Amino acid sequence: MRILKGIAVSDGVAVGPAFVYRVQEAAGAGPDRRAATGEAARAAFAEAVEAVRDGLRALRERAAAAAGSEEAAIFDAHLLMLEDPLLAEEVERRLREGRPLGAAVEEAIDALAAMLAALDDPYMRQRAADVRDVGAQLLRAIRGAAAGAAFEGLARPSVVVAEDLTPSDTVSLPREYVRAIVTEAGGPTSHTAILARAMGVPAVVGAGAGLLDLAEGRLLAVDAREGVVYIDPDEATLERLAQAQRAEAGAAARRAALRALPAETVDGFRVELAANLGHPAEADAAVAQGAEGVGLFRTEFLFLDRAEPPTEDEQAAAYREVLERMGARPVIFRTLDVGGDKPLPFLPVEAEANPFLGYRAIRLLLDRPEIFQTQLRALMRAALGRLTERGEPQARIMFPMVATLDDVRACRRAFEEAWRAVAGSGDRDVERSRPLFGIMVEIPAAALMMDVLAREIDFASIGTNDLTQYTLAVDRTNPRVAARADTLDPAIVRLMHRAIAACREAGTWVGVCGEAGGDPAAIPFFVAAGVDELSMSPGRLPAAKERVRSLDRRELARRLEAALQAGTAEEVRRIFDVGSA
Repeated sequence: MRILKGIAVSDGVAVGPAFVYRVQEAAGAGPDRRAATGEAARAAFAEAVEAVRDGLRALRERAAAAAGSEEAAIFDAHLLMLEDPLLAEEVERRLREGRPLGAAVEEAIDALAAMLAALDDPYMRQRAADVRDVGAQLLRAIRGAAAGAAFEGLARPSVVVAEDLTPSDTVSLPREYVRAIVTEAGGPTSHTAILARAMGVPAVVGAGAGLLDLAEGRLLAVDAREGVVYIDPDEATLERLAQAQRAEAGAAARRAALRALPAETVDGFRVELAANLGHPAEADAAVAQGAEGVGLFRTEFLFLDRAEPPTEDEQAAAYREVLERMGARPVIFRTLDVGGDKPLPFLPVEAEANPFLGYRAIRLLLDRPEIFQTQLRALMRAALGRLTERGEPQARIMFPMVATLDDVRACRRAFEEAWRAVAGSGDRDVERSRPLFGIMVEIPAAALMMDVLAREIDFASIGTNDLTQYTLAVDRTNPRVAARADTLDPAIVRLMHRAIAACREAGTWVGVCGEAGGDPAAIPFFVAAGVDELSMSPGRLPAAKERVRSLDRRELARRLEAALQAGTAEEVRRIFDVGSA
């Protein structure tokens, strides 16, 4: 038995024969234009960019269905790389020097990837692999080749072994035949690692050179909890890992048995469990995982990577599809949340020193009523006549980046204008389906003012991700400080408790739609504080339900006061370390 140590990036245990992955191409898709120069090369490059753009859009759709909208945004980043002016400039400079197209593109990609790989920041170094992924697709298009059937030989459950996997490779994996992934290279912040976690595939990266020399079918055992790979494992190792697999299977079966049961504490406190989605295609998986509704539907998917905004009809059809797929379950739509940190080609904004605090979300849309009203009317049209099983409006509309009472009232005016345009007035049956009006609580000012704001809204949802980073002054996308962004920091706990209490006092429904909503360590706090709903990525719903059903809210209420006096996040965790996680 030989043992390799790598980096565990996606939890789980698996045993199976090795499937050694090597990049393949299919010839004959088109003419080989690597030797083109001058204007012919420029035209061929433009065509290749368009072809790769279409391919990335398709991959994004596939990633959304397989892994979720947040993970699918990886391909939005690839689209931005593809259209980065710096890439075009690097290629153009080499074409002017007389280089043929193939060499110009290859050298430009190498230069950009090398620039990223040389940076001190490990996160940015990992982005070099993404540049090379986009570059490989461009070069394939220029050569007239197409991506081959990369996993054509994968016809039985196996451990996929590779030098590395690009995000496009990972999304293309036939999930039913992949027991685990092991790569020679890669790191914990790679996009492949992120996708593997989202897809629920055990994965170990950075296991070292020599994996590609393994014979096809050689037995491997992967302990992705510890980052260990066993080549030709002995009987004792196989039995130990088999026990771990049985424990995992037992937990999964236990959670599956709870699917039809409510998320209710042992003393009868009921919490709705909902899903965070970013595309209509994700709704079916959410329902299958037991989602009682959608606590956050990100509408950005309709607006990304296009030169013109989507029409009202196009938007209404997409929103209606979400409502239909969710049956009579409630759906909270978040209005378009873009700006300096998430620019759109048709909605340019000036570069900002700190776009997270800048001209974005409702701050931008209130100045662009032609876009804002189009979206609101589309949402209203999709909502007409649609009710939940309890006879409430199925659609709810939530406004992000709200900080003040003036913000709330400006959004309310826009909301009412759109409703009047779509529904008119006086029809009682139509009025019954009027969407509920709510805000996302992600700015500390809004949390502090909830005793005032709660009286003017139908519901609120706490966006723990941004609320945490704004309160602690931590950029959660910066790997050097991201660990400081702890939602159970006492300052965040106190702030959230204040906002939740204000909503309960006003009789206003309150949910949680940030990542902490599905965190087993944070769920006891939210239950103790009395939230109505927890929303999370669909894959976390079964474990969250099991967690809620293990809790006694009477016991948690006694712990809540102690948690509000805690001095560190570790203390908060110890106080709420109850039930089964």
